[in-house]
Amino acid sequence: MRPEALFDYFSDIERLPGIGKRNRQAIEKLAGTRTRDLLFHLPTGLIDRRYRPTVAAATPGSIATLEVTVEEHRPSQNRRAPYRVICRDASGELTLVFFNARGDYLRKQLPEGEVRLISGKVEHYLSQVQMTHPDYIVAPENAAELPAVETIYPLTAGLSGKILRKAILAALESVPDLPEWQEPSVVAREGWMPILDALHAIHEPDGPEDLAPRSKARRRLAADELLASQLALAIVRERTRKKRGRRLQGSRHIRDRILAALPYKLTGDQKTALDEIVGDLESDRAMLRLLQGDVGSGKTVVALLAMAAAVEAGVQCALLAPTEILANQHLETLQPLAEKAGLRIALLTGRSKGKPRQAVLEPLAAGEIDILVGTHALIQGDVAFKDLGFAIIDEQHRFGVQQRLALAGKASAGIDVLGMTATPIPRTLTLTVYGDLDVSRIMEKPPGRLPVDTRVVALDRIADVAAGIQRAVASGARAYWVCPLVEESEKLDIAAAEERYASLKGMFGPRVGLVHGKMKGAEKDEVMARFQRGEISVLVSTTVIEVGVNVPEATIMVIEQAERFGLAQLHQLRGRVGRGSGKSSCILLRANEIGEVARARLKIMRESEDGFLIAEEDLRLRGGGEILGTKQSGLPEFRLVDFAEHADLIELARDDARLIINRDPELKSERGQALRHLLYLFERDEGVRLMQSG
Repeated sequence: MRPEALFDYFSDIERLPGIGKRNRQAIEKLAGTRTRDLLFHLPTGLIDRRYRPTVAAATPGSIATLEVTVEEHRPSQNRRAPYRVICRDASGELTLVFFNARGDYLRKQLPEGEVRLISGKVEHYLSQVQMTHPDYIVAPENAAELPAVETIYPLTAGLSGKILRKAILAALESVPDLPEWQEPSVVAREGWMPILDALHAIHEPDGPEDLAPRSKARRRLAADELLASQLALAIVRERTRKKRGRRLQGSRHIRDRILAALPYKLTGDQKTALDEIVGDLESDRAMLRLLQGDVGSGKTVVALLAMAAAVEAGVQCALLAPTEILANQHLETLQPLAEKAGLRIALLTGRSKGKPRQAVLEPLAAGEIDILVGTHALIQGDVAFKDLGFAIIDEQHRFGVQQRLALAGKASAGIDVLGMTATPIPRTLTLTVYGDLDVSRIMEKPPGRLPVDTRVVALDRIADVAAGIQRAVASGARAYWVCPLVEESEKLDIAAAEERYASLKGMFGPRVGLVHGKMKGAEKDEVMARFQRGEISVLVSTTVIEVGVNVPEATIMVIEQAERFGLAQLHQLRGRVGRGSGKSSCILLRANEIGEVARARLKIMRESEDGFLIAEEDLRLRGGGEILGTKQSGLPEFRLVDFAEHADLIELARDDARLIINRDPELKSERGQALRHLLYLFERDEGVRLMQSG
């Protein structure tokens, strides 16, 4: 149960002033629908309105608050000309300028002969002092409505800063203090204030220094978010550690057959990773390992050899993938090798129904299937293994603790679980996302892989790019064309993809296909299969092709408006080509004008194919925020941590989490009870549920 002190934090934002049905949707898209979501929506800057000069002394270009008397309204006769209001103080005249103005509204706001406080940007135009569309117009008796320091927040269409600010300040007043969960000695050493005071300091700052990542308030909030994450991971790890593994010692005969059937030798990294995994299988402790390997580094073969080692020891294996496309692809890669080695392998997805489903479930329960590949369908209640001993979870960050537990629950005795990911994660983040899992990394590319020639081309040369693809396709090439990400809106993404599909169809006729996220699984698979068979030469898509699609014959990747994508995502997309023996190229189409960070990002893509280096650079360029495109990669989103600035707090949180679990594994002490509040506040309560389930 969520502690009572948190009820107000999780209450709906519609109870706050100024939020109704209409702007609730905008806020939901931006931050979320609970009061805590607003409190964690941090400002990015501020406007200081404390500068209060006379009209004559106001510096051009500055934000100033001026006290003036309204003299005269000068409506325009021409609709295109602005409406002017003349005001003055003892030092001189100020003209207020309004476009598309409603005169009756302005006369009410600015009655002639009355004094008003006006705040906004001061401009000099033809030796006149003027202000266009002031931010605030306030009567002197209502001066409290004019904020001295005004925070600036990330916004979205249909939401004004004023409404958001008012709601956030009301949210701050509506929630109670919470018990202190940080170690007292750390609080004293760092000079940290309680969490609610820290939130007040950030949302009601005295100056820009209060918003800086190194400020005490920001460090306090980052430390809380990191401790919640590390503690949840430590609980999961502790529960897993307590479960004994099984000694799975194989005779090598199946592995030797697979190695003999491979058309190439394993790389050094593949061998090392395999040795580490097999070492875990052979020990009697439960495995806690993550296999990290860049796109196309050969993780799947290592996974097959590890499963072969487990099958040699007499148990069954499961390979859990997040999507049907990925599960199908794993089957296609593994099946030829598995069959040569005498391994019995089968597939189970949400689409397996009726007789075909029974044809998998019955032999599985009888122990006649060695390896079951599948999606979430694997963890459904009626799926029974005879003796599951080893499970591999691909793109493991996409599965929650509950799903992992459900899979482990299919084992009658101990089970070893290996996580696997193709998302290159910087070292600091690996700690944050996975706690202290043992990590095996495959850095080398398999032999014979040629580098992908990456070029950055301005969007106004799109016709040349299309003509180049036309020539390549005429000689048998296949190409992906990825459409831009539009403002987090799948609807607009699809519109952009459909438009590009229509224009390319004019050039290529029926040899163009389209895939997007709203298509049914069967439709998507059909288009992908036609692309794989070569019936389609150009595949237009939104980013649904990002993970796991394998068409070695495709040698061209075009990414439109590449500056809109995160580095990790660009790298994942580029990894769809260069998988065969042919020379491949990736064309990053960019807008004609782009910012410095986007330019730096595209430069890294041009210069490097090392996913881990790219991930480190991505972290450096983004600072904190939405790391590695968390929305795309499924990694947990950190809202208060800036990884470049708060790296020292990661170690602090890790060490503290270990200490807590050693001293108070059930979180029953006074501090333990406070830590339960922390886990719930940051929605890491899977950890608490796990404790209760034992």
